[in-house]
Amino acid sequence: MTNRIKAIAFALLNCYFIINVSAQDSEIKINYTINTNKNVDFNYEKNDLGSYTINLKFTNLINSSNAIEQHFTVKSYSGHFLTLSPQNKDQGVGFAYQYSYIRGKLNPKYNAGFVYLLPCKKHKKVMVADVAFVGARFLGKTTPEDWKVYFFYTPNEDTVTAVRKGLVVEVKDLYETEASADLAYKSNVNEIIVEHEDGTLATYRGFKKGSVVVKLGQTVLPGTTLGLNSKFSINYSFGITLLVTYLKSIDIESSRDTQNSKSLYGFVDPHFCTAENANTTLTAQQEYTEADTPEIVGKELTKKELKQLINKDGSGL
Repeated sequence: MTNRIKAIAFALLNCYFIINVSAQDSEIKINYTINTNKNVDFNYEKNDLGSYTINLKFTNLINSSNAIEQHFTVKSYSGHFLTLSPQNKDQGVGFAYQYSYIRGKLNPKYNAGFVYLLPCKKHKKVMVADVAFVGARFLGKTTPEDWKVYFFYTPNEDTVTAVRKGLVVEVKDLYETEASADLAYKSNVNEIIVEHEDGTLATYRGFKKGSVVVKLGQTVLPGTTLGLNSKFSINYSFGITLLVTYLKSIDIESSRDTQNSKSLYGFVDPHFCTAENANTTLTAQQEYTEADTPEIVGKELTKKELKQLINKDGSGL
């Protein structure tokens, strides 16, 4: 069972990364304004939530000392990110440019030892499986050195919760999840992406259609219900795939090489707080219990958020 789970999960992940890198349709648009002092202001409009990195490359640049290629992290829906100033103030700046963009902040400073919750309700138990890189198994590609993806599964349909506080930046609740056939993998799954304060991204994949209860732009707290897990095949358990990543490269062209593509995202091997161990990395084919740990839950929360959780739970977190 475990090997088949491994094959399934990354068939979907590989699709996720490539689509987000290559689909340059309308998430971000760049425009510029030439001012009376001959400075050129570059601005952006962004239709998507969360952080994006813009890679701007000038194919022609005259009368300016700016670097030919630069990258910028943008979070708001619109704003200014670059000004070109002429070296010779009597002449304008000549330029031509191209740009690309990708979700995430490039090489964010994150705490590799940060402790996460399990993606289940308090005192619930989940089994854990490692998820393998399907590109290595079927396509002869090399597994990323830092590869780490987990599959959390339960004997029956169960609740999936947030492992950490963050902003919901993507919700996909489109695909039917009736397990009516013995599938080796399924390319279309429902997912939620949550961006954390330190720039890491938690991607939860495999929700039952119609069960997602969070919305785009919502701040979820640790333990917040996200939806229900699902089973895509009659021969598999109910489960959810979880990966925590960060943007480590903006070499988008290399990612389009179908034979030798490299992941633009690095993978975090999360530490988890469980009833068995307050700070541990997980071992495949082991069962873990979600702990009642207010000190873990509250460490990133504001006083208002702490009060909200206390009121929700009654006597405490």
